[in-house]
Amino acid sequence: FISVRENDKQRAVLPAQSLIKMGFTVIATRGTAAFLADQGLDVTPINKVLEGRPHIVDAIKNGDVQLVVNTTAGEKSLADSKSIRRTALVMKIPYYTTMAGAEAAVAAIRALSNQDLDVRSLQDYAQRSQ
Repeated sequence: FISVRENDKQRAVLPAQSLIKMGFTVIATRGTAAFLADQGLDVTPINKVLEGRPHIVDAIKNGDVQLVVNTTAGEKSLADSKSIRRTALVMKIPYYTTMAGAEAAVAAIRALSNQDLDVRSLQDYAQRSQ
């Protein structure tokens, strides 16, 4: 699920595109969905909580959401995001409130799906940089 403030819409394109390429279905609030669709991405719109049912909290509770990207601006979106955050927390769903966090999460998902994960201790990295 992706719902981002106006200033983050352009930055949401690459993470959404990456998720779609990995086989995920992306749902988004109407404004975000319209923007992403204008960029050529296949995104399904979903209602905000304040827009009536079925809405994003229903989808989270139904197990239809595995990742939440939600950046907010303004009183209405903050109130709406509170119920999304609370439900995601209860359902143990990762929730990102910044585009930097979302980009890192998508990069991690991509690395895991490509089996490109190489685990080393911090000391290993420190020794290589010396």
